[in-house]
Amino acid sequence: MSSDRVIIFDTTLRDGEQSPGCSMNTAEKLEVAGALVDLGVDVIEAGFPIASPGDFEAVQAIARQFGDRGPKICGLARCRDEDIDRAGHALQDAKYRRIHVFLATSSIHRQYKLQMEKPEIIAKAIESVTRAKGFCDDVEFSPEDAVRTELDFLAEVVEKAITAGATTVNIPDTVGYATPAHYFQVISYLKKNVPNIDQAIISSHCHNDLGLAVANSLSAVEAGARQVECTINGLGERAGNAALEEIVMALRTRHDYYKLSTGINTRKLCGISRLVSSITGMTVQRNKAIVGQNAFAHEAGIHQHGMLKERTTYEIMRPEDVGFTGSNLVLGKHSGRHAFRDRIAQLGHQLDEKTFEKVFDDFIALCDKKKNVYDADIQALVENRQTETPDRWQLVSFHTSAGTSAIPTATIELVENGQAPVRDAAIGDGPIDAVFNALERVIGISARLQNYQVRSLTMGKEAQGEVLVEIEHNNNVFHGRATSTDIIEASALAYLKALNKAAANRNPHKPIHAQHA
Repeated sequence: MSSDRVIIFDTTLRDGEQSPGCSMNTAEKLEVAGALVDLGVDVIEAGFPIASPGDFEAVQAIARQFGDRGPKICGLARCRDEDIDRAGHALQDAKYRRIHVFLATSSIHRQYKLQMEKPEIIAKAIESVTRAKGFCDDVEFSPEDAVRTELDFLAEVVEKAITAGATTVNIPDTVGYATPAHYFQVISYLKKNVPNIDQAIISSHCHNDLGLAVANSLSAVEAGARQVECTINGLGERAGNAALEEIVMALRTRHDYYKLSTGINTRKLCGISRLVSSITGMTVQRNKAIVGQNAFAHEAGIHQHGMLKERTTYEIMRPEDVGFTGSNLVLGKHSGRHAFRDRIAQLGHQLDEKTFEKVFDDFIALCDKKKNVYDADIQALVENRQTETPDRWQLVSFHTSAGTSAIPTATIELVENGQAPVRDAAIGDGPIDAVFNALERVIGISARLQNYQVRSLTMGKEAQGEVLVEIEHNNNVFHGRATSTDIIEASALAYLKALNKAAANRNPHKPIHAQHA
């Protein structure tokens, strides 16, 4: 690997999924993994195979489907024999694979979590790296809570792990404690004091508890790290991880300073951001760097004046370089297939013929509902079809009635796996609550609504509305998302999507949490 190339290690499917309420099923993980392959990441940490049968199944499926496509497929394991063996078996079908083993090293973890002395830590690290090498040549070792570990002991552990065969040594800021100068010093110390450090790649893994994850990651790169572990949209437990899109665009935009590159196709950043947001139900804040809705908006008069004269006065990146989709008016109901296909290609999508026909039919139906169709509308249509998975229950029709002097009522008609339609009705505090109650009656699931969000995808009264719901059932959280020009319809479809996930859930017990176990 060239010294001016930074390896992008994506852990959205592992560390990102540990964010409360962000769990994904195998089909959803495969969808995100496919998008990560297209994005051009170097390593996909697909999961923690020992955590649950579902995690093992997902890692195995990703290894089988994408293990010879380029990115290395990685499985996480604690420094325990059963963890390492489970990861090795999950990854065995991948041509390019990596096992990532970790063991806490800080004094606070040694005393309170592990009850282990320093020599025991070193012995266990050597033993685990050696065992992982029996499954694959590429082994990564992480001394958990590295930045709060005594530097001399950290250097000793890292040296012994490399001697045992670790090809990457990751230096995690597990609790988001470091500052850029602090993290720079840690990496610099290791480069100077670990005799065999040139035999492995140094990696950074930063959490965002103080809002410094990206800054710390870039500081590590300056100090000589050549792998950055990150997630789409900065997903992760607590305040999240370093955001992939921010790191990649910082390296690209400030190439004059860093003089480093990545293999990321940056034009796909906004697309995968929306995909992950849709699947996990974690909405991206409007002013989020790179992929937020306002990232390229200019409202102040002086900014608009400068933009009209020369866009670089207030834009350091071009929207098209990150695949940003604004509110450009592009097509109408009389636009043909050729124009529509061309516009989809311009938006960065490659659809097979069957999916294209479905999206085009959706487009024609949308044109009958609204006069103007924007890029964001088309983007939503494509994403709806790309994230479409077979559901047990399908909505056939619904009817609601409500008013100041009437009891809100909803009548629902559903079909289960192509069988005869099932109908029921319910009342509620309003038409949407009535719809939710009717859906629960038909499916036979009682859920608790934890979050309900509605936002407009474009402008005007006829704009498509996007609804995101989050429900809790049997101590598990499920998400649903849908779009429509009718908010009640979008709400019904989103809630039905969440209920279908709850009905299909085969694992009522929470999986092992990698760090907390």
